[in-house]
Amino acid sequence: MSMIQEFKKFAMKGNVMDMAIGIIIGGAFGKIVSSLVTDVLMPPIGKLMGGVDFSNLFVALDPEKGPFKTLADAKAAGVATINYGLFINTVIDFVIVAFAIFVMIKGLNAMHKKEEEKPAAPAEPTADVKLLTEIRDLLKK
Repeated sequence: MSMIQEFKKFAMKGNVMDMAIGIIIGGAFGKIVSSLVTDVLMPPIGKLMGGVDFSNLFVALDPEKGPFKTLADAKAAGVATINYGLFINTVIDFVIVAFAIFVMIKGLNAMHKKEEEKPAAPAEPTADVKLLTEIRDLLKK
């Protein structure tokens, strides 16, 4: 089997296709969560903390070039910065995504458990078993 045929066989397996779909949906879900955190959750949290804008929490590593009010000002001046506010946003993104995946997997596992708990229907006896049963019944008479 050539390498191309082998790769085609591998790529067309159901698990690979499912994984690809999961990655695409996961990427889109990640963008939704990032927007949720940045645009919906962090502004009220910042307001409760005295008007803090987390996206502008940073430490300028070259403070002699002047005080900077925003991260954009520091970047425009070419100053290296430690952006701990953006890091906080990213950590919150991760926690929300991890929790959502946990809930989803927990639900899937519960569905699988319910399927496993269903009693299997009794199997139809094979011809050999039927024949042996008839012989047994005849011998009892």
